[in-house]
Amino acid sequence: MKREEVTAFRREGILFVISAPSGTGKSTLCENLRRTPDFIFSISCTTRRPRPGEVNGEDYLFLDERQFSAKVTAGEFLEYAKVHGCWYGTLRQTAIEALSEGTDVLLDIDIQGANNIRNQEDPRLKAALVDVFIMPPTFAELERRLRKRGTENEKEIERRLERGREEMKAWKEFKYTILSGSMEEDLTKFRAIMRAERYLSRRLTLHEE
Repeated sequence: MKREEVTAFRREGILFVISAPSGTGKSTLCENLRRTPDFIFSISCTTRRPRPGEVNGEDYLFLDERQFSAKVTAGEFLEYAKVHGCWYGTLRQTAIEALSEGTDVLLDIDIQGANNIRNQEDPRLKAALVDVFIMPPTFAELERRLRKRGTENEKEIERRLERGREEMKAWKEFKYTILSGSMEEDLTKFRAIMRAERYLSRRLTLHEE
């Protein structure tokens, strides 16, 4: 009997990058996305202090400046940047290995970090990148959300708001922009982007087995 051929699509992983002004809700969005097996969530390194409830190795890898600098020197970061006086970085090896295996990677990083990844010379990273900007509906709503979370003092809030006003102008640099509503609405919008990107013809390779 002739063996029946099986046709299947395969693809390399997609690098989903989510950025937003501080306080918009991107971290909460990413926390909800992490509850499903759709991605590997790349945990960022940071030199800032943990906030109440944050767990080292789950929310961030908390490093001192000496440790962070050593990783920079060793070329371990895909991107890194100084934000609000603290360093943040994305480890290169975890992301590259997952993408090569066809696993999607989710990054929660600031706008400067997203721009650094966008400017990477590696053509595979450029092809894999899908950057999404979460846009506050108004500046007043951004301020309300930032104050509601209660993790910064007044001076820090004012600094983040000043930076947020500038960051809101960056939306045109991203492939997609989500006008933020409720968490359920943001999740629905992001999953629509995710599904569309996964079925782009250019990402697929046809195999017959």
